[in-house]
Amino acid sequence: MRVAIIHDWLTVNAGAEKVLKQMLLLYPEAEIFTLVDFLPAAERAFLGSHKIHTSFIHKLPRARKSYRSYLPLMPLAIEQFDLSAFDLVLSSSYAVAKGVLTGPDQTHVCYCHSPIRYAWDLQPQYLRESGMERGLKSIVARVILSYIRMWDVRTANGVDHFIANSTFIARRIRKVYGRESVVIPPPVDIPEALPAVTRKDYYVTASRLVPYKRIDLIIEAFNRMPDRKLVVIGSGPMLEQMRRLAKPNISVLGYQPQEVLEKHLAEARAFVFAAEEDFGIAPVEAQAFGTPVIAFGKGGILDSVIESETGKFFESQSAESIIDAISRFESDLQQWDHAQIAAHAKTFNPTSFRERLRTEITAASAQTRK
Repeated sequence: MRVAIIHDWLTVNAGAEKVLKQMLLLYPEAEIFTLVDFLPAAERAFLGSHKIHTSFIHKLPRARKSYRSYLPLMPLAIEQFDLSAFDLVLSSSYAVAKGVLTGPDQTHVCYCHSPIRYAWDLQPQYLRESGMERGLKSIVARVILSYIRMWDVRTANGVDHFIANSTFIARRIRKVYGRESVVIPPPVDIPEALPAVTRKDYYVTASRLVPYKRIDLIIEAFNRMPDRKLVVIGSGPMLEQMRRLAKPNISVLGYQPQEVLEKHLAEARAFVFAAEEDFGIAPVEAQAFGTPVIAFGKGGILDSVIESETGKFFESQSAESIIDAISRFESDLQQWDHAQIAAHAKTFNPTSFRERLRTEITAASAQTRK
């Protein structure tokens, strides 16, 4: 069986690339099709010797730094890949990857991280954060996003079987495409055993520092709790802004090596998470070290954190709600079972992900052959 794996773009090694890595382990002879490939050499090991095909966007001016600006061309670009020689087409899609063209004798399974967020329910947030709420640029952007939505719905018909990364995304798939999906949470790297560390009296959060992660709310909350310590790990365009916002009880460390991140995850009193994520790998990584999670109770986090067993939820994205959650966490007489929390995280291990993915693909392929 010849297998093609479609990935939106290769520019960073993040959550979607963890899924791609497991797909490649499942199908070691697969070929990769992606709009652009600018993944740094230091992050390419998981790609091995797989043949990689890129689209014409890869060769366009300033594509390396501004490939997202070619969004209007992405539907055309993804449709130019010739996949006629492949039996199985496996797309890992959070933008346009699922829009590839396939025939009636081919099986197309889409692992959907999300329908295009900024074209659907997150459009107002995207326009606001991009400074395009008004004016000519706003009109152009809205027209383009309207076209993207129509194309996105149409191409959903070319997918034989949808897999969602959370029940939250399964609901979004149902709302946007009118299709049902099977939920398989993404793989998370889990340590073999809990490290022998002493819990310390600080909280931690780790994330790419971009607006929707709402690290600013976590910092604002701890600014108003000067007797509590917070460690912020991660880089991004808001790094200096977060450093200016933070008071002395907050350490904004920026990017840190994996071993430093893991040390803080293992030692922290709890991991704080304020984003509305499609799934959210970082909270599972924290739980893998036995660390409870205090999180905004909406989105994919509801699939990975169990209230009062592996963490606590707060109701709104506000500093006040975070402060209340921290207070409830500290006043609760509950003794957290760190081993139980870590055991829960192990259910998201890569081996289980591959086994469940293989089962769904086998069933979808059998259905196509009927």
